[in-house]
Amino acid sequence: MKLVNIGFGNMVSAQRLLSVISPDSAPVKRLVQEARDRGMLIDASFGRKTKSVLVMDTDHVILSALEPKTIANRFQNEEEQTDEEG
Repeated sequence: MKLVNIGFGNMVSAQRLLSVISPDSAPVKRLVQEARDRGMLIDASFGRKTKSVLVMDTDHVILSALEPKTIANRFQNEEEQTDEEG
């Protein structure tokens, strides 16, 4: 299982990650609120401003204080390391 750092020592499974999106639009805000209501929201922002929302294939929604581009770069680096190893 490959893990991607989403900030502050928190990791998510690279295989389970569906998308990394900005939290600014109304549909994303609704997605976050619905996940909160269902008990499927994980706040990994440690009280800082949410800069990205991660949607997992398990229906969990994760909030992160890192920019989506930063997480995407980390995900890309993880894939490159996997290609080199395998």
